[in-house]
Amino acid sequence: MTLRLRSSARSDIGLVRSGNEDSGYAGPDLLVVADGMGGHAAGELASAAAISTMSGVEPGASNEADTLERLADAVVTTSERIADVVSAHPQFAGMGTTLTALAWLGNTPPRVAVLHVGDSRAYLWRDGELTQLTRDHTYVQSLIDTGELTPEEAAHHPRRNLLMRAIDGVHHAEPDLSVREAHLGDRFLVCSDGLCGYVDDATLGTLLALPDQIAAVTAMVDAALEAGAPDNVTVVIADVINDESTNQAAPVVVGAAGEPRNRARLPGMAFPADEQPDPRAGVVKVNSQPELSASDISALAAVYEEEDRRRNRHRLLRIGAVVILFAAVIGTLVGLTNLWANNQYYIAANDGYVTIFRGVPGTLGPIHLSAVEQQTTLAVSSLPDFEAMQVSATINAESLPAAQQVVQRLGERAQQCVSVPSTPGCPSTSVNPTPLPVSTP
Repeated sequence: MTLRLRSSARSDIGLVRSGNEDSGYAGPDLLVVADGMGGHAAGELASAAAISTMSGVEPGASNEADTLERLADAVVTTSERIADVVSAHPQFAGMGTTLTALAWLGNTPPRVAVLHVGDSRAYLWRDGELTQLTRDHTYVQSLIDTGELTPEEAAHHPRRNLLMRAIDGVHHAEPDLSVREAHLGDRFLVCSDGLCGYVDDATLGTLLALPDQIAAVTAMVDAALEAGAPDNVTVVIADVINDESTNQAAPVVVGAAGEPRNRARLPGMAFPADEQPDPRAGVVKVNSQPELSASDISALAAVYEEEDRRRNRHRLLRIGAVVILFAAVIGTLVGLTNLWANNQYYIAANDGYVTIFRGVPGTLGPIHLSAVEQQTTLAVSSLPDFEAMQVSATINAESLPAAQQVVQRLGERAQQCVSVPSTPGCPSTSVNPTPLPVSTP
């Protein structure tokens, strides 16, 4: 009996995001999900870099120890590649990615290696029972571990997405590595938190029990969307099957790593042959008005000759109408821009302190598109390196309460540096941070 993996994958942009920062890979011996972070700081490039690096690990090494070493080395290489991208493009500072992978180790005995950094997850569905194979590297998971929160409370905690470990090219990301037995009929799931953060374990089990693998993948993404998941959703499923044939399915790449536009921005990295159309590509239609015919021109000329005294007046009226129309269009655009900008928020540094701005960064000619909404007393210098870089690169927020939640989270991270100064990435000299109150100019 020859056991092997048969896999399927799907990634969806989700209900809110404007781009997909998730990347997924489903090969004959390797499953990978990387959830990029950073927004405008190019999280899609970070997850794509992870897929480029991890796909080179396949096929698996000849022995277990060698495979685990190669997986761990791939995390280091991914971090170095992200650092190189940020070095070449400083505006991308703050980009990073989670990374969860499952590698097939062979038949003697059947087993898999699991690699994990961040809050994407790997699950095992066996004999009607769902088992989580990874532990989230998040703030709320640390509270669960210490007994301060129950898993049910953590599912709705406002800081549930606060990562304590990720691959960002700055901090050392120590991966969790483990080896698990595999049985014929096992079904493995690797997914981003766009799925497991919004679909409960009971529903996951019900969907994993679907006999058809493709139907299960599709149903999981649909379930996340129906649950209102605002994040990108990526699902990779693999079944352990008995297959004596020597033919192996070609690897499948989904999400950001499969988009040609992202691959083109990472010219030094190799990707699997599989790719997908750029979701932002399309046919651009340009409206044009027909030109006047020769007969029309002659007719108009005759009219002008007959009404010479009225011609100049008509011309002035047309010019006036164009000017008025142009002014109305410009005024409308400016009004709509101001209306849109007044409903946008972001967090950035201002005179060395974390500040909430209303609007969007930048200017429109002499017009500033943002203004200080709330000035906090939280010094950027009191934040850990990663959070300080995020603030320097600006952090977008959907609303003022959401921005205030981000500030509160930053304050908690700064407070953690005071409580545990040895935490990686914390400033060498920590001051007692005070994220709130905030002042409204």
